[in-house]
Amino acid sequence: MHRDDRCSQMLGMTVDESRPGYARLNMPVREEMLNGHGNCHGGMIFTLADSAFAHACNTRNHVSVAVSCQVEFLVAVTAGEILIAEAVEQFLQGKNGVYDVRVKSSDGALVALFRGKSRAIGGVLVTEATVDTMT
Repeated sequence: MHRDDRCSQMLGMTVDESRPGYARLNMPVREEMLNGHGNCHGGMIFTLADSAFAHACNTRNHVSVAVSCQVEFLVAVTAGEILIAEAVEQFLQGKNGVYDVRVKSSDGALVALFRGKSRAIGGVLVTEATVDTMT
């Protein structure tokens, strides 16, 4: 999934870990990500959290999309920080899932809390043919 996610790649995100119901991504905060106050723009933090959520809700190989998302920004961060987003599945039943994402700075400070609700829409991410093209 990350291979085809041009937005996450453009922002410098990398996937640290991914397993069923869980994903951890990181993103360096660059100068061009700062808002008019000199802090990381909330949209950049939201995008990191949303990407971690997307990875976590798709780890079971069922194409899933966001239904709704909510974010609370807690602490400002500046350029040079590495943000780490950890998404954890809280609920999964049928096609519906709920995922909490904690975004932290590299020193462990909690930067944002994010909750995303997902819905499986049908289809798979990885098929046997896809695996063959990856090797």
